[in-house]
Formats: sequence, C-alpha cells, structure tokens
Amino acid sequence: MSVYTDLTGHSARITFSKPPVNALDKLTLQELTDHIRAAGEHPDIKVIVLQSEGKTFCAGADFSELISLEDHDEAVDFFMGFGRVINAMRKAPKPVIVRVQGKAVGGGVGIVAAADIAFSIADAALKLSELSIGIGPYVIAPAIIRKSGKAFFQEMAFQPWRWFSAFDAQKHGLIASVSENKKTMDESIGRFVAAYEKTDAEAVARLKREVWKDAENWDALLREQAEKSAALLLREPVKNLLREMKNK
Repeated sequence: MSVYTDLTGHSARITFSKPPVNALDKLTLQELTDHIRAAGEHPDIKVIVLQSEGKTFCAGADFSELISLEDHDEAVDFFMGFGRVINAMRKAPKPVIVRVQGKAVGGGVGIVAAADIAFSIADAALKLSELSIGIGPYVIAPAIIRKSGKAFFQEMAFQPWRWFSAFDAQKHGLIASVSENKKTMDESIGRFVAAYEKTDAEAVARLKREVWKDAENWDALLREQAEKSAALLLREPVKNLLREMKNK
C-alpha cells in the first residue's frame, strides 16, 4: 500500500510513499484521491494533514509510466490523476494542510499549491521541470496561479532548471510557514491541528467553500489542461527525452 490514513482525534494524516523520490503513478494518485475524499467525508475529522515519507516530498509524475503511455485517452487520464488530487483537496469541507519535508517537483508543487495551508522546512525547494522534458505544467497551473499569482508561476515555469527555495515560495504565498527543521515544523503543524479540536464543522465547511468559490469550474478546466499535456507527451521526441532522463 502506497497511501495510508492515520485517524487521531479529529485529524486525519494521509501519508503517501513511493520510494525512492515519491514520483507518482496513476494508481498512487487514485489512492491519494480516495483517501482525501474519505477523510473529507468522515464526520469526526476536522482537519486533514497530507504528507509523504522519505527525503523528497514529491518528484511529480513517474517517468516509467509516462514513457509507457501510448493512447491519448490514457495519457489524459494519467494527467488527470493530479487533477483529481487537486480537486479532492479543493472540495474537502475541511482545511487540508500539506507538510513539505523536502523537494517538490512538477505535480508535487501543484499539491503544495492546492493546500489550504502549507508548512515546510527551510531546506525544502520547489521546481517546475516540465519544459525540460517537452511538456508543460498545465494541470497544476490553475492551483499555482491562484495561490501565488501569474508572475511567480511564469518565473518558475520558464526556468525548469531552477530550484526555488521555501522562502521564495513563502514570499509568494505558496507556503505559509517555514521552519528550521522537521521537529519545529511538526510542532507548528501540531499546534494548528490542536486548534481545530473545538472548531465548528459547518462554519469551517462554509469558509472552505467561500475561499475556493473562484475554482468551481476546475472539474472541467483541469481536464482541458490534461488534454494539453497529453497531446505534448505523445510526441516521439518527448518520449525519447524521457527515456534518456530515466536512464541517467
């Protein structure tokens, strides 16, 4: 099992693990979506914490699976895996907290952006590497632009080789809290979770709908974005580039 949920008190901690760098395949993305939806529907849960195991938070899409995709519809469905995760986070009637303990690449940055509040360590770094393999960060673009603005998205997307620090991300609203290390980050998350023990679920749910009401068309929008990624992925030069990078 690559995704599991720990229910403690009024919180759900959803953990995904796909060694060595948490590059996500279709199955793991679907499991992640299902766990987020289940936590959102759980009557006793008031806050969701999304986290991963290992040194890397998320390396984005699994290259092996990208290389294997030959059919347009299958490719669209793969990219919609990230879209479904983002939409599940958006629709959950309670805050989704993301714990960033290391690097986030591509789709991993999209998950960070879809958080209601993201916590990270100072050594975390983010990169949108899609242009370097001949595609673009289309599915995750709406989440990043909504959270950090178009200017910062452009700065990241057009420099696919560049790592942006946690402090860069915090400056532009992508990350809310940067801690010195994992211990202090987890203490901050713990205080946040504890504060939700006595919150009113309906008030929180209404606030969640209010802050996300600008994204009500995302079910359709993210599928349109997935179509763009799929069309680019299926070109042979892109597949060759992916094979070269995978074999390095």
